[in-house]
Amino acid sequence: MARGALGQLVRHDRFFQLGLALVALVVGAALLAPWLAPHNPLSGDLRNAYLLEPSRRFLLGTDTQGRDVLSRVLYGARLSLSVGLIAQSVAVTVGVLMGLLAGYYGRWIDALVMRLADITLAFPTLLLLIAVAAAVRPSLPVVFVVIGVVGWAGMARLVRAQVLVLKRAEFVLAARALGARDRRLLLQHLLPNVRTQVIIAATLGIAGAIMAEAALSFVGLGAQPPTPSWGAMVADGRDLLRVAPWVSFAPGLAIGVAVLGFNLVGDGLREAYDPKLRSER
Repeated sequence: MARGALGQLVRHDRFFQLGLALVALVVGAALLAPWLAPHNPLSGDLRNAYLLEPSRRFLLGTDTQGRDVLSRVLYGARLSLSVGLIAQSVAVTVGVLMGLLAGYYGRWIDALVMRLADITLAFPTLLLLIAVAAAVRPSLPVVFVVIGVVGWAGMARLVRAQVLVLKRAEFVLAARALGARDRRLLLQHLLPNVRTQVIIAATLGIAGAIMAEAALSFVGLGAQPPTPSWGAMVADGRDLLRVAPWVSFAPGLAIGVAVLGFNLVGDGLREAYDPKLRSER
């Protein structure tokens, strides 16, 4: 990675700075939720706090169960970040491994991996997520694995394309001539040289994973009540938009902030480390 390019990006790119600020806001909300949340996010008071409008006591109002919306949004950030990070870890692990093997060995391994990737990418992502999640009992571990497994194909194609070029580079040919085995070539020579592209794709993938979790929770296949989930919160308030818009608006805004933040950071990193994009600025 070009440290100078990254330093220039941090100092001069306003969109990247905005993305970092939004990501920091979401991460801070997740980490500090136990101290920032004014009320218990899992319990409410139906006698005194049914769909209360935003006020000093409930800054973002309450939902149909009398639960504080602000507290649930803060704790929902924990779930969304967990899904984004864990799901992308699964996607990166599977995708990088498959991409390295397909690009390096070629032939039937390449054909098999790419056909599996084509089959995965042939289905609309949301439809495939719903189909897989509906086949098993909805739970958070299932959401983590399903989103990660569905996201491996794009990562594998990216890594494969890089490896196809790198395996013919002089430093790889020299290492092979010196007797380096395939495992060493893959882990010590090829993998470090695709790391930058993987990091950029994973950063953008976190935003996609957050959206995917919100969509699954919206249709009832993600986090189950009473777990605070932004997607489920939006679903809870969809029939109340005329009388209590804050129930859906607050978590919807949180989803938008998180996704925008990670997308801006990912776009900034891609621009910083792609010479063609830098030359066009």
